[in-house]
Amino acid sequence: MNGFEYIFTLFGLLLGLALAEGLGGLARVLKARHHVHVGWPTALLGLFVSCDLVTFWLYGWELREVIPITWPAIFGGFVVTAIYYLAASLIFPDGDFEDLDAHFDRHYRTVLAGVFVCNAAFFATLVTLTDVPGLFTLRFVVVGWSAFPALLLAICTRDRRVVMGCLVYLISLYPLAVVWA
Repeated sequence: MNGFEYIFTLFGLLLGLALAEGLGGLARVLKARHHVHVGWPTALLGLFVSCDLVTFWLYGWELREVIPITWPAIFGGFVVTAIYYLAASLIFPDGDFEDLDAHFDRHYRTVLAGVFVCNAAFFATLVTLTDVPGLFTLRFVVVGWSAFPALLLAICTRDRRVVMGCLVYLISLYPLAVVWA
């Protein structure tokens, strides 16, 4: 086991816990669906964060050859994965709840801001540590860079329909990245 594989166990654990937090929240909501309004906004937010977490996990592994095993890199990785965990934990409410849309309205900005920070940290790492020749190709601009304005719009608006539209767009980037290789 090399140094990155050793350190990645910590990051993998935190990212796995973030996914488990989101799935646990979904399970609580599904158990209470007979008396709780389950709306699209929370479902879209949960799906988006889950997709982003899995993608971040994958890209973290792909950068294993260039990420230095230093205290700043390890602490930075901890901060990013901790933000993901906190963001995932805010998607679904704890305890008694009646309306997921009201919970969504209170927390979506924090969740999306956390994801924005994590993605910005990833892109900064990518640009700093690698020589990515296709960083400004049409594919990378659409699949990668376009997520930032969509996230910012969703964070800044109070109109739930706009936020949901941004989430649908952001979610659609994941299958687009697969088919547009």
